[in-house]
Amino acid sequence: MTAPADALAGLWLSLGLPADRLGLASLTGDDPVLPSSFRVGTAAAASTAAAGLAAAETWRRRTGRAQRVAVDAARAAAEFRSEHLMRVDGRPVGDHWDPIAGTYRCGDGRWVRIHTNFPHHRDGFLRLLGVPHERAAVARALEGWTAPDFDEAAAAAGLPAAMMRGFAEWDDHPQGRAVASLPLISITRIGDAPPTPLPAGGDRPLSGVRAVELTRVIAGPVCGRILAAHGAEVMLVTGPHLPSIRPLAIDTGRGKLSASLDLREAAGREALRGLVRGADLFVQGYRPGGLSGLGFSPEALAAIRPGIVCVSLSAYGSAGPWAGRRGFDSIVQTASGFNEAEGRAAGTPGEPRALPCQAMDHGTGALMAFGAMAALMRRAEEGGSWHVELSLARTGLWLRELGRVEDGFSAATPPLPEDVTEECDSGFGRLTVARHAALLSETPARWERPSVPLGTHPAAWPGG
Repeated sequence: MTAPADALAGLWLSLGLPADRLGLASLTGDDPVLPSSFRVGTAAAASTAAAGLAAAETWRRRTGRAQRVAVDAARAAAEFRSEHLMRVDGRPVGDHWDPIAGTYRCGDGRWVRIHTNFPHHRDGFLRLLGVPHERAAVARALEGWTAPDFDEAAAAAGLPAAMMRGFAEWDDHPQGRAVASLPLISITRIGDAPPTPLPAGGDRPLSGVRAVELTRVIAGPVCGRILAAHGAEVMLVTGPHLPSIRPLAIDTGRGKLSASLDLREAAGREALRGLVRGADLFVQGYRPGGLSGLGFSPEALAAIRPGIVCVSLSAYGSAGPWAGRRGFDSIVQTASGFNEAEGRAAGTPGEPRALPCQAMDHGTGALMAFGAMAALMRRAEEGGSWHVELSLARTGLWLRELGRVEDGFSAATPPLPEDVTEECDSGFGRLTVARHAALLSETPARWERPSVPLGTHPAAWPGG
């Protein structure tokens, strides 16, 4: 099994960052911190610490002053469940899952999972199955399918679903093999540009850094939330026609500006190009190729703004037959073996069981922020435009590589650590939210802007 400090070292050194900085990080606690057979606490602590240590290193390179970073596994795991901890005016915001989302047994006895939280996905599944929006009707319809046939039919229709596989089956699958061939965090130079020094002035590691964020749900938005916590000016760009999940938008919107652009229209595309010209980072979480047809591939962005760092998130990675397939954390868990493995470890073999949090989402979000800061440091030293790539499935493989927890389900979910939440105002009411778990000794993480309804701000950087 991998200890949290060793997991952090593996992440840090994989991006060529100086080994002696690891001594500035203090990681406490160990698994199990949540009931699971996987080292979720280790993953939470290591990924959170990697982003925190990158912020500290960015600060050192800007100011010459080093600072310490402390991360506790229980606090990091609590932040990995931030959407569940959030309260608006003291009240839970309710379940964000659609009634028919979840797992079903097909006629061949195998399980599938469908994701229907976006209306167009929900309606697509109902059309595919020819049923009303009722869980019992969906269950009856799927009894007439084999799981492999439904898996392929859903993918052909552009719908997020997955057949439950075990690890051995996934590892032997062409996409499983493709995911295993990819680095956890890929940083590639995609264009030439002179070195861009880290901004001078400001009291935060990322003061003066501007990030355009085109993401939804959890992983990409968590990346933007972490960047904002360390001082970046983050502009979240959504479309007026695109669905969102309100509780997640509230939780991950902390610290961000929020603009609405319709990229189907020339005016919307030109406004986005204007934002890109003034940006250092472009963070996007749409399926591979989704923005390329609109003129915003990484290479096109590097031509618009030489020296930009692009951060791309996908479900299944940039290689393999599923590279363009839609997916979410829960779907990737099912496809890549986690649901089967957790069910077996919990004593219910053959029954799907989810991880105790959206660990792939939150872990990938933290690693995206880590990769973004590492690329900004490369840009300052070497120049160039850069492309950072991560996927939920590759983060899942990293979680597997951390090892398993014997009798992990014997541990009850522990009480929340003291002061793990804080209160703040927002455009939705008074929020109770999870604090950021990486504690920096000189530049504590904080969010200077409140969460606001999507599209609140104009699509322009403050101050021109």
